[in-house]
Amino acid sequence: MSLGLLIIRLAVGLTLAGHGTQKLFGWFGGYGLKGTGSWMSSIGLKPGITFALLAGSAELAGGLLFSVGHWLYVAAVLIVLTMLGAIASIHFRFGFWVRQNGMEYNIIMIAVSVGLALVGAGDYKL
Repeated sequence: MSLGLLIIRLAVGLTLAGHGTQKLFGWFGGYGLKGTGSWMSSIGLKPGITFALLAGSAELAGGLLFSVGHWLYVAAVLIVLTMLGAIASIHFRFGFWVRQNGMEYNIIMIAVSVGLALVGAGDYKL
């Protein structure tokens, strides 16, 4: 069971951390803080650079904490708040499926992070 929990933590946590680095540093094809901030301003989240910094930092910190298995409740709160913000500001109006820019990804991230926080990280953690 612990090995399964580790695999889930690593897949979800590192994916989310990668999303954070896209926003913050422009890694993995992201737009960085300035580009993400400009986009966030264009959809009404102002000041955009502040929202980009908050979202990127929460994704990076939440994802890394989730991956290593410590402070799992804190990681889950960071993940849930960020995903709820994304749903409320963007994805809800497009429906469920991610193919239409919906909230499918966000819902999965919320479910996995809350579920694992309730179950625990397992024996394998840093």
